[in-house]
Amino acid sequence: MTKRFFSFCICFLAFMGLRAEKVYDAATYGIHPNTGADVAGLVEQMLATVKSEAAGKAVTVRFAPGRYDFYPESAVHREYYISNHDQHKDRAVGIAIEGFDGLTLDGCGADFIFHGRMLPVSVVGTNKCTLRNFSIDFATPHIAQAEVIKNDAEAGITFRIAPWVNARVTENGSFEHYGEGWAHRPGWGIPFDPATRRILYKTGDIGTPVNQVQQIDERTFLAPGWKDSRLPVGAIVAMRSYERPSPGVFVTHATDTRFVNVKVHYAEGMGLLAQMSENITLDGFCVSLRGDDDPRYFTTQADATHFSGCKGKITSVNGLYEGMMDDAINVHGTYLKVIERVDDHTLKGRYMHGQAWGFDWGYVGDEVQFVRSNTMELVGGSAKPFVTTVAEISVLDALSGVQTNANNQKQTAKSRDEIAQGLHGGREFLIRFADALPAEIGANEGFGIENLTWTPEVYFADNTIRNNRARGTLFSTPKRTVVEDNLFDHTSGTAILLCGDCNGWYETGACRDVLIRRNRFINSLTCMFQFTNAVISIYPEIPNLNAQKEYFHGGKKNAIRIVNNEFESFDHPLLYAKSINGLLWKGNTIRHNEDYAPFHWNNSSVLLERAINVKIDNTFYDQGNELKQVKMMLK
Repeated sequence: MTKRFFSFCICFLAFMGLRAEKVYDAATYGIHPNTGADVAGLVEQMLATVKSEAAGKAVTVRFAPGRYDFYPESAVHREYYISNHDQHKDRAVGIAIEGFDGLTLDGCGADFIFHGRMLPVSVVGTNKCTLRNFSIDFATPHIAQAEVIKNDAEAGITFRIAPWVNARVTENGSFEHYGEGWAHRPGWGIPFDPATRRILYKTGDIGTPVNQVQQIDERTFLAPGWKDSRLPVGAIVAMRSYERPSPGVFVTHATDTRFVNVKVHYAEGMGLLAQMSENITLDGFCVSLRGDDDPRYFTTQADATHFSGCKGKITSVNGLYEGMMDDAINVHGTYLKVIERVDDHTLKGRYMHGQAWGFDWGYVGDEVQFVRSNTMELVGGSAKPFVTTVAEISVLDALSGVQTNANNQKQTAKSRDEIAQGLHGGREFLIRFADALPAEIGANEGFGIENLTWTPEVYFADNTIRNNRARGTLFSTPKRTVVEDNLFDHTSGTAILLCGDCNGWYETGACRDVLIRRNRFINSLTCMFQFTNAVISIYPEIPNLNAQKEYFHGGKKNAIRIVNNEFESFDHPLLYAKSINGLLWKGNTIRHNEDYAPFHWNNSSVLLERAINVKIDNTFYDQGNELKQVKMMLK
């Protein structure tokens, strides 16, 4: 029995089991498809009624197939702080699923279309909720798609915008595209090959200097300052900014959440962002185009799916991820930087990145450990790291209307939901620990605090990742991670990255148990992005590797296992690993092609930098080719 058929059987049986539950039809509340009318306010009213009548019982809310339009004017507005996004205090939310227990939202194929700047769907403080059978899109995406129609080395680039793009020339001569309540002057872009929909070879992020343009006709512009010989006539450029206002789906403080057959065709941030939640299943969740005939080349502004500070198990199966401006999945926690040692039991810790703050970091009883930022080594050593628990935690600088400070918000015995009302909108925390802290932990050298409780197990299988910017998948969790039976097709950068840093994004942490098997990799690394040293890149950010005495990833024999995969590559680098203890490469098949000219700086098939307990065995090559080079720098 195939995994897909098994998944179908489970969903069918779940549906049969829900038949006796009460079903609320959206049409009963005046919510009808294909009218063009704004349904956001009606959906809010319907959900409020359902919540009051359900009283904790499992119910289903059902939409008829068709298109539904959501506008910010009648939508609910919420103050959500969302990991890895721009922190706006006010967000217009199209469908706010808050505080439900046992709700199923069934779109029955509905197409939810959003206008302006909105957060399409939020799932907050819920238990055992399922969302299924609908798609998310925007009437006017915040990325301007353009076609290069002339490329003159002297005169510059002439481009034609896509039919759905609204654009104008500002008073100072800049190209500006706009929509309902927003306007952008793009400075960057991603170029695509129109024949294959893949990112153009050896391009990646390109500048789009359109600050001085001449309008030729309604949809055609000449940018004299835009000169790039890599862009042939016909190339499609997704002209964009780096703003991330909101994801397509936001999940926080939720338990046992399922998404089945949900598609995100566009979102200005990530496709799905989940934080501080437990047990999330994505089955047939896609961040994808609308099929082969879709005139668009892009989907989301950033990652397809992203999990920050979650626990339990994250399952992602049977998905299609394409055209996004970042990774298909990223799983991590967030280090707080130690900014002050108050006493032997108490520290002040701070969120450091501008897009990663304001949300909960942890709760009383959570288990934590500490890392040196400079060498990424654990305090106490990897054999016996210093681990303690949170005894009290409070916010020192909350920006929301809730008054939270060290004096009136000490968290000792409150529930998680109660705590969430206090830990809201802050960057800095006062944390008291159950055990006395080692003497070296303080603000001078640079230390990060890692929450070990909020780290998940991950199962990522039977997915297709293709034609996207940057990387395929990122994993930074100490729990078991399985990546199997996936297709990585022209991911443009590294297909799989095991990362971790306490200096930039401050995303935890070390991987201790990873199995990568039976995946197929086709022509990764057509462009150079950050951390793209090989098709599989084990690349923690370590500022002072020479001073490191221990190892970041692994910690036991065969901690990271890369077995029975297929690599089809035009270039040499397949595996790069840095600061690792315990690596197995076995039974992999490598086929070389000439689809592109090799260009990567790394001409080693396997490059190991500061690695021990490594075994490379039983790898098979087509046409009897031998490994180009295995280079080990063991320290």
